[in-house]
Amino acid sequence: MPDGRTMKKKQSTWPALPYGDWQDTCATLHRWTQIVGKIRLARTPWHIHSWHATFYLTVRGLSTSPISYDGRLFQIDFDFIDHKLLIQMDSGSSREQPLRAQSVADFYATVLSLLAELNLHMTIHGSPNEVPDQIPFERDTTHAAYDPEAAHRFWRALLQADRVLKHFRTGFLGKSSPVHFFWGSFDLAVTRFSGRPAPRHPGGVPNLPDRVTREAYSHEVSSAGFWPGGGPTDYAAFYSYAYPTPDTFPSRPVQPGEAIYRKEAGEFLLPYEVVRTARDPDQVLLDFLQTTYEAAADAGEWNRKSLECPLGVEGEPRRANE
Repeated sequence: MPDGRTMKKKQSTWPALPYGDWQDTCATLHRWTQIVGKIRLARTPWHIHSWHATFYLTVRGLSTSPISYDGRLFQIDFDFIDHKLLIQMDSGSSREQPLRAQSVADFYATVLSLLAELNLHMTIHGSPNEVPDQIPFERDTTHAAYDPEAAHRFWRALLQADRVLKHFRTGFLGKSSPVHFFWGSFDLAVTRFSGRPAPRHPGGVPNLPDRVTREAYSHEVSSAGFWPGGGPTDYAAFYSYAYPTPDTFPSRPVQPGEAIYRKEAGEFLLPYEVVRTARDPDQVLLDFLQTTYEAAADAGEWNRKSLECPLGVEGEPRRANE
């Protein structure tokens, strides 16, 4: 049984993230990431399920990965250690701006100005998506909070979630997404696919074109991820849902016992705090991911035998059928 020192180490690895303490910073950062995400979206050919527009975790923050501009490449990173936004070119040129308390309007103007200095001239959709209010970026002086310590803890929580979600991803042979960060919904996600087309999605996501939602859910999915709070919950949580939602999915048994099905959200939720304070956070989260996936796959009658494999092991090639 782990001693007190081990428990403290695990809980510091998985930092506390009470939503009420940083909700203003969260709302501002959400909109900042949308500005940068829309830059990637504007310059990247469409890929299935909007995978071309996402961010990826780095050892310092979040990154767009390289973006093409007339044969040149650039990349934009959020650095949550030194708290700066860094724009880098393949030529070696770069620009940066500090991440500090500033309005969305000021952030937007500065980012576009720095890009223009690098001869990167951008036009993006100038309002946020998937949020109830749609204040245009250039006029948004409402959201202007930035707590560096809270942003750092959020990134540390994302790092841990990213690590476990990537391990979970290794147990699937079928089509699956990368583990990536969606700036529209402001969550880290990984998605598995049954291989079958899905019914036409009804749409209706706030401030998101239905055609985007319908393309994202063109095929049956079991999707899971991490959400920092806001909207349907006032706490950070891991989630898991299926589309389409099989009738028996909500009543399927899942682990751990603290996981609940929220009908209004249409998904299972596990509070982040349950994982963070567990004796073995990785195993608790893996149990949640696996049992909620099994609930979706069994209720949806997926061909699990052909889609699954054991979780990957470091340094050992997966044993192929012989």
